[in-house]
Amino acid sequence: MRYFNKFLALGFFFIFLFSQGHAQENTSKNFLNKGRDWYISKTTGSGQMGTKDRPAKDLGNIIHHLKPNDRIHIAEGIYMSKGKRGADEINVPVQIYGGYDITFDRRDPWNAHKTIFTGVNEYQKSTNTRLYIRTDQQRESGGLKSTGSKIIVDGIIFDNGPRNRYHQDKNLAIRRKASPTSGRNPSPESGGISIVASRYTNVIVQNCVVMNTAPSEGAISVKVFEGGKGIIQNNFCFNNTGYGIHVRTGYAGSNESKIPKYTIRHNTVLFTWKHDPIASYGGAAVAFDQNLTAIVENNVLGFGHKGGIYNLGAKLTLMNNLFTGNGKYDYKEINDKMAIEDILDEAMHLDPMSDSNKGLLIKIPVAERWAEIYARRREVSRAKVDAAVTVSNTGANQLRSIFGLNLQGSNVVMDAEIFLPLITVEEALPAGLYPWEGMGCNIPKQVQ
Repeated sequence: MRYFNKFLALGFFFIFLFSQGHAQENTSKNFLNKGRDWYISKTTGSGQMGTKDRPAKDLGNIIHHLKPNDRIHIAEGIYMSKGKRGADEINVPVQIYGGYDITFDRRDPWNAHKTIFTGVNEYQKSTNTRLYIRTDQQRESGGLKSTGSKIIVDGIIFDNGPRNRYHQDKNLAIRRKASPTSGRNPSPESGGISIVASRYTNVIVQNCVVMNTAPSEGAISVKVFEGGKGIIQNNFCFNNTGYGIHVRTGYAGSNESKIPKYTIRHNTVLFTWKHDPIASYGGAAVAFDQNLTAIVENNVLGFGHKGGIYNLGAKLTLMNNLFTGNGKYDYKEINDKMAIEDILDEAMHLDPMSDSNKGLLIKIPVAERWAEIYARRREVSRAKVDAAVTVSNTGANQLRSIFGLNLQGSNVVMDAEIFLPLITVEEALPAGLYPWEGMGCNIPKQVQ
């Protein structure tokens, strides 16, 4: 196939080098499986053959057939998983590529041939992460845990808007509780992509869009274990709670050669909300666990309700990143909050070579309808909510007082009228198609 532009050609070359660098001796027999190619098309698919001539209709329909190192090619269309449950879980290392036309000869994942993973909001449908790949519990025939191989997710749009429950169906504010009487699920407290890899497994997430998700952690969450590497590049995260990108580690040792190593580059993360209107957590574009190292370069990290980067102790190299419009900080280490101009002087966990990061006002080409809604939002103060709580002299509180338990306060309305308002794919994507001065994501356009 001859359909890659220069950007993706270089990207796949980098992936090749990345995967080749993985030590063969650390890949167990189970994960050395050669794998096969699967094809999925919402338009032309039927059955579970999953061949190019007879594609399956949805990823959820063939998950039980997947083996380590299978390659999954998904054509344009809207996918809701098996039974419209809105969540897929895979327990072996696989490679997933979206954005094909129905002939599987062209890819244009953010434009002509969008592959959209979503669902519906119906009572008792799944509220799990839309795509969850977890391989760290796989075992060999002798009982030892499987190790090695690689996981790739490339070219999928994850939109949780149809899975959320909105107050009075006005699409202005999500609700995290179900409404059984009206047959409505809670808004899923989960992200778009969550990957938990085995030891010595490499992970790549690229050319994906994640929007309208409401997790407590990451809209994109990647957890790499001992000896593994992670690349998160050219993704667009827009209008999510928690963290736009959550970079995690599963290694607790001190061997420098085994500490997970990440590259986070050319991502655009905009409008990351706190977990809820009065939450004290979430609301950062990118969050890092401790006990990992990462090169963070050429990203746009903006309009986080709390901040840009929240670092719990990772060793970072920050190069050529753009910070804009963040609420409380651009960079935070544990409890130390810093503006962009103070990072190099005050940060304790940055490589001294970090340089050329900047603050810049940018014009975001987002739909005017949504921009006006966002501009009307009001911050709900946790202090004011706490001050409004009164302790009632009920029998239950008298009993709690006897046992020395905390007294229960009266209910106070804390839901904002505008919180994570729905934005459509068509309204959001223009903000991710082009970088700012070389920083941020770029449309992964492919031509024949």
